[in-house]
Amino acid sequence: MKPQKSLRARALDILARSETGRAALKRKLAPYAQSEEELEAVLNEMAERGWQSDERYAEAYIHSKSQKHGSLRLRRDLEQQGIDRDTVRALLPDAEQELAAAVAAVQKKFKAPPQDYAEKQKQMRFLAYRGFDGDTVRLALRQAWADWRDEWDGE
Repeated sequence: MKPQKSLRARALDILARSETGRAALKRKLAPYAQSEEELEAVLNEMAERGWQSDERYAEAYIHSKSQKHGSLRLRRDLEQQGIDRDTVRALLPDAEQELAAAVAAVQKKFKAPPQDYAEKQKQMRFLAYRGFDGDTVRLALRQAWADWRDEWDGE
């Protein structure tokens, strides 16, 4: 029979696999903790040694998701994971980067500009679902299909 892993060893195993927020680490370790004090002590040690950082986790999360999702969705997801609102706000992509991501997303999903109002609404809903705000959605659609409009006008 294997000896039981210590709480500290379990925390290190989890953190070795991937960046993890404090709230998620606490949730994963809670079933193995003898007491709340022991759990908090391990979490504090991980943070003090620099092995666990909410800021680093948020940065990695935003970096991996920002090409597909807008600031609204990124902010909501991270806040649901227990990341501090100010930390999230400081790390979110700026408006220019978000617009570029929205344009890329709509062009990848839809290969041509909307032919009627219903198609335009479908493209707008797609971007809104991805977490892009209304202004970014409108600008992205205008910018994404600007080349197409120029081609139509030139014929």
